[in-house]
Amino acid sequence: MIKNIGSYLFVILAICSLAFFSFSTDETFKVGDSYLTAGLALNYNMVNDSISYNNAEALKTDIASSFSPSLGKTYVGFKEALGFKESRGNYFTVNTLGYLGKYQFGKETLKIIGIHNPVQFLKNPELQEKAFLANAERNKWILRRDIKRFVGKRINGVVITESGILAAAHLAGPGSVKKYLRSYGSVSFSDAYGTSIEHYMKKFSGYDTSFVKPNKKAKVNKA
Repeated sequence: MIKNIGSYLFVILAICSLAFFSFSTDETFKVGDSYLTAGLALNYNMVNDSISYNNAEALKTDIASSFSPSLGKTYVGFKEALGFKESRGNYFTVNTLGYLGKYQFGKETLKIIGIHNPVQFLKNPELQEKAFLANAERNKWILRRDIKRFVGKRINGVVITESGILAAAHLAGPGSVKKYLRSYGSVSFSDAYGTSIEHYMKKFSGYDTSFVKPNKKAKVNKA
């Protein structure tokens, strides 16, 4: 019996020894100087990084702006520039004098082009865009002879262009623009905020407004 137990113990010890030597290795891992952390600043601070969060946000903004499409001197560029000057492009604003929307229309001008409900007009950006075009077409018809006569000439130091004339007509009405051109700038006009025909002639000069066709009876199609 004792002999059998000894045999079993010998077998068990042999198996354990074999397992130990199978998983052991002679390779020793030595920690070199390159792995030591002594003397290193381990307190990392995001604010001190060379590309901080704020810098990254500014970089994204710069990249986005560099890919922003430019409207240039197109008709769309013209009307958007004028809309921004009038109201910062806000379709739903009413100024202190009661002028409405993105392009700051007066109620009487709206009636001329077929719009009789200012409340509906103010709530409808599509209607406002149609109104802008219709008004420009009507003004271009009224000023057609003056456009032909004065474009390319210089008045008060400003080269006259079709887009400048149309912008000034939007500000002051076509009748005031006629007086300004035919008096070679001696009869001028400024709105209640002090903005002059001459200022609009210069600011909105050189846009391509060939898209606007002269139309004596221009009306807004609300359908």
